[in-house]
Amino acid sequence: MKLQFLGAAGQVTGSMTLIHFENLKILVDSGQFQGTPKEESLNFEELPFLAKEIDYIILTHAHIDHSGRIPLLVKRGFNGKIFCTQPTSHLAEILLKDSGKIHETEAAWENKKRERAGLDLIKPLFTEDEAVESFQYLYPLPYHMPHQLNPHFSFTFIRAGHLLGSSSLILTYKQDNKTMTLAFSGDLGNGTNLLELPPETVNFADAIVVESTYGGRLHTDITTRAEKLVDIILEATSHNGTVLIPSFAVGRTQEIIFELNNFIKQHPDERGARLKNIPIYIDSPLALEATKIYESHISFMSPAVQNFSGAPFKMDNLHLITSIEGSVGLNHNPHPKVIIAASGMCEAGRITHHLKHNLWRKNTHLVFIGYQAEGTIGRQILDGTKSVKILDVDVTVGAKLHDLHGFSGHADESHLLSWISSVKGLKHIFVNHGEESSRDALADKIKDFEKAELHLPELGETYTI
Repeated sequence: MKLQFLGAAGQVTGSMTLIHFENLKILVDSGQFQGTPKEESLNFEELPFLAKEIDYIILTHAHIDHSGRIPLLVKRGFNGKIFCTQPTSHLAEILLKDSGKIHETEAAWENKKRERAGLDLIKPLFTEDEAVESFQYLYPLPYHMPHQLNPHFSFTFIRAGHLLGSSSLILTYKQDNKTMTLAFSGDLGNGTNLLELPPETVNFADAIVVESTYGGRLHTDITTRAEKLVDIILEATSHNGTVLIPSFAVGRTQEIIFELNNFIKQHPDERGARLKNIPIYIDSPLALEATKIYESHISFMSPAVQNFSGAPFKMDNLHLITSIEGSVGLNHNPHPKVIIAASGMCEAGRITHHLKHNLWRKNTHLVFIGYQAEGTIGRQILDGTKSVKILDVDVTVGAKLHDLHGFSGHADESHLLSWISSVKGLKHIFVNHGEESSRDALADKIKDFEKAELHLPELGETYTI
């Protein structure tokens, strides 16, 4: 078997691994590169295979950094099955459709500038219609049921605990009359997300490909994350301020809604009563669509959600913004409030407009609840820049900043090491999906307890196992 790493090698986006086995060519994930212009330009580069030669895609979860090149491959000739769990298929549809719309909008914006400059026009990576075209290839499968692709190769999805429907992947294949196992961690949750069941472990594997997003780092304040968020909201609104929460529309937004809803239920005291009267706005059409999918897949979620008294994702003080006019109106609303809007790294979407109008204000509180990739606006703000360019305008950073690691959807270093240490029989460990410093830190810790051969693949590198 050969593995070729075509994304997320020394970075956290663009996940794509090509597997060659006998006459099969299989992609594990097909994600977009996100972050700096240099990283995003990788989406337009030619791949070292013809899309029509790929037999199958196995999708670990719906996030765009894992699914976002699927329409591009279909556009270029892929017509095989895309295996995933049922929730992943539904979430991937809304995410890919939204991504196509964004690519069209960005290309149109760029082409206006190019026309004025007399430059050649560009085409979007893919369009909304091309995204919809790819949905016909999604093929949902249940967890824990082996699926045979040829007489010598099968795979099984197990829970990863990162996002609704997210999976780790166990591949079983016969090579030289031996049964071998290769496991992909996918993106692992940390077991504390109130919506998700905890990640499942792999008992035995000859080789694993493991993510390293938070290598070298530990999440803090996990048990007090809801309390800290509520304290921030109460402090900001007591000074007539606005709380801005850049949030991934799929997963993190639903988690925040449930955490706040659960806090109100669990705290019928003064803080709970005050929180109940503070208007909370979800300003993301995509988040509204995702929430409907969450509501229809309660059976895939944790007992905390399944046993919740009432509707998990509805509150009396929760307002859903469906129009552009409603979104614009929030920035002319002088009253204290909470605005939750995409994108999670502040690179696009409605959060950019709210930052433009509020980031400079001293009584604004900006709360980061997820990973901020290198080069993104969110990362620049977190790293202490005094001014940041948003929508072609330089905006002073005057807001109070908060980085709540406890809400991260990723396993931290301790969780990653625990997941790896549960796997017996390892001969190869591929540390992937992390910035170089994170991969190096995790690899150093793995050396302390594992004798397996350790690999830190570079983009395009091929290994034989």
